[in-house]
Amino acid sequence: MDRDQTETGADGRAALTGVVVVDLSHVLAGPYAAQTLADLGATVIKVENPANPDVSRGFPPYLRSDDEEFSGYYGQYNRGKLGVCLDLARDEGKQALKDLVAHADVLVENFRPGTMDKLGLGYEVLAGINPRLVYTAISGYGQTGSRRRRPAFDSTAQAAGGLWSMNGYPDTPPVRVGVTIGDLSATMFAVVGTLAALRHAESTGVGQLVDVAQVDSVLAMTETAVVDYTVDRKVATPAGNEHAWVRPYELFPCADGQVFFGGYTDKLWAASCALFGTPEAATDPEIDTMRKRFDKETYDRRVKPLVTGWFAGRTRQELEDLAGDLIPLTAVRDIGEVVEDPGTAERDMIVEADYGPLGALRMFGSPIKLSATPAVPGRTANKVGEHTDEVLRRFAGYDRARIEELRAAKVI
Repeated sequence: MDRDQTETGADGRAALTGVVVVDLSHVLAGPYAAQTLADLGATVIKVENPANPDVSRGFPPYLRSDDEEFSGYYGQYNRGKLGVCLDLARDEGKQALKDLVAHADVLVENFRPGTMDKLGLGYEVLAGINPRLVYTAISGYGQTGSRRRRPAFDSTAQAAGGLWSMNGYPDTPPVRVGVTIGDLSATMFAVVGTLAALRHAESTGVGQLVDVAQVDSVLAMTETAVVDYTVDRKVATPAGNEHAWVRPYELFPCADGQVFFGGYTDKLWAASCALFGTPEAATDPEIDTMRKRFDKETYDRRVKPLVTGWFAGRTRQELEDLAGDLIPLTAVRDIGEVVEDPGTAERDMIVEADYGPLGALRMFGSPIKLSATPAVPGRTANKVGEHTDEVLRRFAGYDRARIEELRAAKVI
C-alpha cells in the first residue's frame, strides 16, 4: 500500500487525504505533530540532513536483526512518513525545499527561532513562494518575546511553565512530571493550530504562521493554578497524590497495589458508603456533604481512614469488580499491564508495524477515533532518505537527471 494512501472511509479516503506536509522537525514535539497528521491521512514528507539525520534515530529501544537495528522510539513518532534527505546548507538543497513547499499545504519545524531565517527559509520567504502555506513552528519560548532565542528542552518548559513547582509531595523538592509533557502538550496545541490554520487557508487561500511554545503549552496545562493565584494569590505547591481541594480523590493502598478512588460528590459518596457496608457514613452530620468532606482536617481525621479501611485486604481486581459501573475506582497499572489489557485492545490503542527481518514494532495507536475516516497508525517509519527520489519526482517535478546531479553533489 502506498504510504500516503489510507483505505479508511466509505469512499476510501482519510480525513486529511490530499494534504501535503513537509516535516523538517526532529526528536519529539514536531515529529509527533506531523505524525498525527499522517495518521489522519496526510502525505507527510520527512526531511533530514543526509549527514546528520534526526538524532532520535539513535534513541532506544531498538529492533535488531543480525546486521541492522532500528529505533523503536523513532518508529513510534515517524510512522507513515516519506523520507527525504536534503542538505539545507547548500543552495541546491534550499531550492529543492522551496520546490517541495510550492506544492505543500503545511510545513512543520521545531528549530530554535531564527534558524530558518538564517538559512533563508523562514516563514516570509516560504509564504512568498506559497501563500497558502500553513507554517507551524514549535519552539521552547515561542517566536516572539525576549526569551525566544534561549535553548529549551522538555524540562525547560516544565520549569519555566510552573508545572515542575507544583508536582511531587509536600515538604520535599518538587518532582519533574515523568513524561515529556513539555513536548507532548506542544504537540497537541500544534496539531490543533495547524488544523485551524489549514481550514482557514482552504477557505481563503491564505496561510499563516502557527507559533506554539512549549512553555506556553505547559502553562496552559496547569489547570486552576493561574486563577487560584490571580483571584486569591494562592501559589500552587506539590500535593502528592491528592487533589488540591477535591476529596476523596486520590491514591489508596490495597492488598496488591494501589487504586484511584474519586467518590467525592454526595451521590458517589452515598453509593460508596452503601457498597462498602458503612451506609451510616453517608448521613453522618460531620461528613454528610461534599463541602464538609473537602475540609482538609475533617478529611484526614474522618474520611481518609474510613476509605482506607474499605480497601484494606482487598485486591485491585476485587475492588474494580466490586465498584463496577457504580463508582469511580481504578487500579493503578504498570505499562505492561496497560499494553496487555483487553480494554486497550478494544480501543485499538496498541498497533503493530512490520519491519521484516527486524520484527514487529508494537506501539500506541491513535487516540483520535473518527467514525467515518478513522486514523491508520499501524505503519512503519521511513529509513534515512528512503523515498528521496520518489518525493522529488512527485512533489518537486525533478527528472532523473536532476536527481542524480543532486546525489553526485551530495545534496541528497
